[in-house]
Amino acid sequence: MGILDVLSAKNNTTIPERYKNMSVEEMENRVREIKEKFGERLFLPCHHYQKDEVVQFADATGDSLRLAQLAAKNDKAEYIVFCGVHFMAETADMLTRGDQMVILPDMRAGCSMADMADMEQTERAWKVLQETFGDTVLPVTYINSTAAIKAFCGRNGGATVTSSNAKKMIEWALSQKERLLFLPDQHLGRNTCVDLGIPLEQMAVWDPIHDKFEYDGDLENVKVILWKGHCSVHESFTVENVEEIRRTKPDMNILVHPECSHEVVKESDYNGSTSYIIETIKKAPAGSKWAIGTEMNLVKRIIAEHPDKEIMSLNPNMCPCMTMNRIDLPHLLWALETIEQKEQFNQITVDQEIAKDALLALDKMLKIV
Repeated sequence: MGILDVLSAKNNTTIPERYKNMSVEEMENRVREIKEKFGERLFLPCHHYQKDEVVQFADATGDSLRLAQLAAKNDKAEYIVFCGVHFMAETADMLTRGDQMVILPDMRAGCSMADMADMEQTERAWKVLQETFGDTVLPVTYINSTAAIKAFCGRNGGATVTSSNAKKMIEWALSQKERLLFLPDQHLGRNTCVDLGIPLEQMAVWDPIHDKFEYDGDLENVKVILWKGHCSVHESFTVENVEEIRRTKPDMNILVHPECSHEVVKESDYNGSTSYIIETIKKAPAGSKWAIGTEMNLVKRIIAEHPDKEIMSLNPNMCPCMTMNRIDLPHLLWALETIEQKEQFNQITVDQEIAKDALLALDKMLKIV
């Protein structure tokens, strides 16, 4: 049974039928009414990848860490309705006070990348790494991971990273120990390490399904161990997509997220975090042309916000992130009405012991960057 199965057993994840029969106008009016009623007691952060029907009500938009930090700074909010995915709401719960309630509108909103590293797999891998390399490995995890994986890194002296600060955090990690274990996204780890001048020949992939290294050569030469995980959205951008743009629109800039494969990043003109992508387009001159390789809801929003530029998705056939897309207007309204009715559905709470260790990893990152 996975984490979302456990949570589903503890929470009502089936939205009542009446929400399916309400008009968009009715739902929007009710959301506005409840937000006005609760005022500063309610905080509604929305991740960049959320649908417009939800983002229109956001008190703040941003990446997962920024939103969790904003929630932590919000002294007046009693209820934080986090429009994102499960690991983001976990981080918000760990960074906020115990008397603040973090709610996820749809408990099915998970993250396939975060789910690619569970504790049983990680403990098995760590045992092999210790036997193979001795005490020379420091674990770091992308913020897109479960609280339990963050806690594992915290217990073992490691830290969390974001796509914005990955270079600085990897430099720090390799100043502490000879080797690095990067969880759970191999692509962000590989692309960042290449940017830092670490050759691909010094990177091994750990396959958690088959408990083995994917590496040709002497393991003594390995500096970076990459967990075999990925973002299903960003891995769907291909070199063929890049080549098609180069062939049909040779004057178009290609801008991608570093969760894309190394081959795609290498063939692109620019790569960087979600914030970097947004700021790059914002600063670009009118008339400039861009193909963007990131989540489709965000790309569509960027297109709408910059009519003076020609912007498209690097893969026009790309679908939005399916788990992010689970949070829609009906689920948002349902979450708000349960608060109004003093019911406690879909609350995210992280075990105190896990939170204590996970905060070690988060705090280490926040102090360094």
